[in-house]
Amino acid sequence: MFSVIYITAGNMDEARRIGKKLIEERLAACVNIFPISSIYRWKDNIEESTEFGMIVKTKTEKVKEIEKRVKQLHSYEVPCVLSFDVGEGSAEYLKWIGESVD
Repeated sequence: MFSVIYITAGNMDEARRIGKKLIEERLAACVNIFPISSIYRWKDNIEESTEFGMIVKTKTEKVKEIEKRVKQLHSYEVPCVLSFDVGEGSAEYLKWIGESVD
């Protein structure tokens, strides 16, 4: 089974550093990084910031390990790490994910 994990980072350097580590450690097959505008409540204040979203493609069995690793690498006190199961997808692409993740 496969999962997609959504993570946010405070800047491009942090997103690239985390993404590269996940690939190097064979926890993920691919990490997409893109700029986002975020509005959120933090410590009873409404905040607005530019962040970088990350979409991580992996095996479902790696989700908890990725969450743990992201918490070690991330600058945020409470990083966003949300996982979604992949119900269906291109058989060839899913095979590639399976071969790319240990």
